[in-house]
Amino acid sequence: MKTNDDSFFVETLDPRQEARVLSLEVITRLLIWMADAPSIEDRGLRTSVALYCVRPDLIDGDTLARIGDVSGRTRQHIHKLAESFRHHTGFQP
Repeated sequence: MKTNDDSFFVETLDPRQEARVLSLEVITRLLIWMADAPSIEDRGLRTSVALYCVRPDLIDGDTLARIGDVSGRTRQHIHKLAESFRHHTGFQP
């Protein structure tokens, strides 16, 4: 005897659609974090830090210290950005 009419139990999930929704959420968090900077230079710095955290091979394996040296920022500032990225996106290496 069926006693529950909740559509959760009736509708089948489309794995592709579910993957798109999850991907969109991840990309949105990433873009919002990168864009949340006062200047274009700071946005570029955030992009470099995000690449370091996710795919360091795309920036030739540069370290956070190197990113700081090139951008003229302290090592502490760059490490805080990396921690901020990990916190806001939920990304843990």
